[in-house]
Amino acid sequence: MIKKHSVLICLAISTVLIVIATIVYPGGSLFDQNAIGFDWSKNFFSNLFEARAINGSENSSQPWALAGIAFQSLAYGIFFLKMSKKMPSKGSSKVLNLVGLVNIVFTFLIATPLHDLMVILSGSLFLLGLFYITVHLLKTKLHFFKFASIVSLALFYLTMFLYGYGDWGLLAIIQKVSIICSMFLVLGLDYFTKHEDFLESSLKLEKSN
Repeated sequence: MIKKHSVLICLAISTVLIVIATIVYPGGSLFDQNAIGFDWSKNFFSNLFEARAINGSENSSQPWALAGIAFQSLAYGIFFLKMSKKMPSKGSSKVLNLVGLVNIVFTFLIATPLHDLMVILSGSLFLLGLFYITVHLLKTKLHFFKFASIVSLALFYLTMFLYGYGDWGLLAIIQKVSIICSMFLVLGLDYFTKHEDFLESSLKLEKSN
């Protein structure tokens, strides 16, 4: 029972902890250092992990945020490991296995002073895993998930672009939209896809050849 719902449980716990972190965040953002509290349109989740808030106060949100991202890391790691078992090819299965294991470490390290580097590494790994899943989805009849995965990939690319470009205003908003969409996609794929969905497309491709 717990194993079946492990991704959902971890993401639910992560969401609760992150929300608590935003509630207890003292204040301050890149746009207003004297602001009170966490502004979802101006603050970044990374603000929650610092020892001190941007306004200079001791950051009481840090322990909640650290626990939250730890559960998120675990959720995505378990997700990729579970999806690896649904893949029709051994190559894709091995890639998702690796992404699942390594992503747990890299995503958790986002909450350390290695933040900038880990954002790039964990983001690239998540993108790689989602790309592999999307490629296989495009060969199936799961039309909704085809569309959802492409949208999620596009948002992720946009987030990485804005991060590199330095458009912090738009990034603060897109960051949340991308994360929320990814969470729903992950849960959808976890609950509503099975090995046979991907296997059928693979068998049809082999017959056509």
